[in-house]
Amino acid sequence: MSDMITADLVDLDLSADTKEAAARALAERMAALGRVTDLDGFLADVAAREAQMPTGLDGGIGIPHCRSEHVTEPTLAFGRSADGIDFGAADGPADLIFLIAAPAGADDAHLTILSALARQLLNAEFTSALRSAADAETATALIRGEEPPATAATATAATDSTTPPEEPLEESPEETPEETPKETPEEPSDENRRPFRIVAVTSCPTGIAHTYMAAEALENAGREAGVEITVETQGSAGFTRLDPALIEAADGVILAHDVPVRDKDRFAGKPTVDTGVKAAVNRPGELIAEVREKAARGEVTSASPAVTPVERAGEPGEGYGTKLRKWLMSGVSYMVPFVAAGGLLIALGFAIGGYDIDKAPSVMDHFVWTQADSWGALLFQIGGVAFGFLVPVLAGYIAYGMADRPGLVPGFVGGSIALTVNAGFLGGLAAGLISGAVVMAIQRVRIPAALRGIMPVVVIPLISSAVVGFLMFVVIGKPIASAQKAMTDWLGGLSGTNAVLLGALLGLMMCFDLGGPVNKVAYTFATAGIAVADPSDSAMKIMAAAMAAGMVPPLAMALATTVHGKLFNAAERENGKAAWVLGASFISEGAIPFAAADPLRVIPASMAGGALTGALSMAFGATLRAPHGGVFVVPLIGNPLLYLVAIAAGVCVTTAGVIALKGLRGPVPGAGQQGPGTATDTAAGTGTAKQPVAA
Repeated sequence: MSDMITADLVDLDLSADTKEAAARALAERMAALGRVTDLDGFLADVAAREAQMPTGLDGGIGIPHCRSEHVTEPTLAFGRSADGIDFGAADGPADLIFLIAAPAGADDAHLTILSALARQLLNAEFTSALRSAADAETATALIRGEEPPATAATATAATDSTTPPEEPLEESPEETPEETPKETPEEPSDENRRPFRIVAVTSCPTGIAHTYMAAEALENAGREAGVEITVETQGSAGFTRLDPALIEAADGVILAHDVPVRDKDRFAGKPTVDTGVKAAVNRPGELIAEVREKAARGEVTSASPAVTPVERAGEPGEGYGTKLRKWLMSGVSYMVPFVAAGGLLIALGFAIGGYDIDKAPSVMDHFVWTQADSWGALLFQIGGVAFGFLVPVLAGYIAYGMADRPGLVPGFVGGSIALTVNAGFLGGLAAGLISGAVVMAIQRVRIPAALRGIMPVVVIPLISSAVVGFLMFVVIGKPIASAQKAMTDWLGGLSGTNAVLLGALLGLMMCFDLGGPVNKVAYTFATAGIAVADPSDSAMKIMAAAMAAGMVPPLAMALATTVHGKLFNAAERENGKAAWVLGASFISEGAIPFAAADPLRVIPASMAGGALTGALSMAFGATLRAPHGGVFVVPLIGNPLLYLVAIAAGVCVTTAGVIALKGLRGPVPGAGQQGPGTATDTAAGTGTAKQPVAA
């Protein structure tokens, strides 16, 4: 802390009457010492942070702060106002103002020190000492955590003039045995009662002050309430993930944040209070009481349907294979919306304008409002633009999964180069992994403090993009393009038995983990073939087989809960109703609640039905230009009637398999108490409030 604040950065007679004037007065002191290079630019960053959320805290404290490229090194300035300045706190103006300035690329050590200061601001003794500090040197020493200049002399004088009395020392042992028996009877009951356990996450936009103050406030309030609380601070200095065992044992969760909580699904199934970070700073005791009340009522959160159990796997210490899977899934998950939007727009363009619409001129040169062909061309061309982002987005977000935001620029650049050299999806995968690795390598290099501010905005994007571009253009681009062409030619030559076997394999993969990594590999393989202006007939057959197989599991679960409800509990029967719509829409995740509850019966049956549907779709020669849509794009499917027959056959096989396997176990306990037969089970289910489908 000693290099962050000096006496020159302390103003004990701050005369400003507004928060803007106070920030300027303190920032001018930073600029005078060369710690701020552009005063107005820095103040604009401070104002932007203030606009996100007021930085006033109860107890007369204001902490304007920001991360800025105009800051050369982490710096703290302190001002004390006699009249107080309004920083937006509920209890009135602030008289203690701390301006915290961090470079855009501040290292973890400095941010950790600033976070420690933020925690100290909740210490009443600390703030009281600052209010009574007589000079700038004393205030500086207090903030640094050092002994104020006058303290040592005062302590010496007190020692010389005072002789410790002997009588209290003789009396104190006699008092101890009298007090001990009074407290002894209470201890056994305390030991038998396990304290309420809470895990919490705190985070704020800059991750410097409020993140750590909220954590400190929650920990203090937890001690006062007799609650065990463990806080994960997702700040600028990074974060250490909570131990999964702590989360599992927790009775409640508090999420105090103003930016998205990372890996939020870890806390699914727990009583949860979700609020802003200032609430944890100002009223932590109320949040603890609220989560305890939710636990007493049995009120819990559900998991997000967008994340499968396989995607949630992997904790600290995970192997390289698990990390690689998560990096690849990061890219695929961000790419899928582009696939769906672009593919459906292209399909609608063909439906409206016919299959020659891809030869239409640009709508910028020719567009007639009253002609259907013009609208078809417009949709087709918008979809084509969206499809053009597939490989760059895939590469960019693979790199993002590896190196966070610094990986985006080289990832997108590498993905675009993959398109330029015709390396396709294989090139995008390689570009993403290389980009993430290059950025991670650069981030490990220790650099001078003066350069840290420009690292994330200039140095890392410049060097990483140059390295990735060189590798993609000169070294690996051409070999990958050759491999991509060879795979495309192989797919184009598939026919007869080979095509049917490929369809069965795709069906097995689509139904293996229901939206997880294997499912996404099959889906990405299928969409890669149609992500071109003129996809081959084989590519459209592969897409049709993949979508048909993916529809089977949820539709089969819906049918099974309808025809034999006794084999399912009430929650599964309710989920079965939603599965009709999810399956028809090609959302395989609709079957996850069933697979999670009974994987050994549901997954094998689903794979059997999916394999049959995929094989039949290929055998029937069904084609599909759209990568998504389910039954809603049937008019765009080649041989639509036989395509529906293939889906129906797979659904029947999976339904029969699930019923047969579950029948060996017998009815679910309590499932048949509401009445025999399917009709009664369904009626019973209608009286239950519909629950969201859990993933």
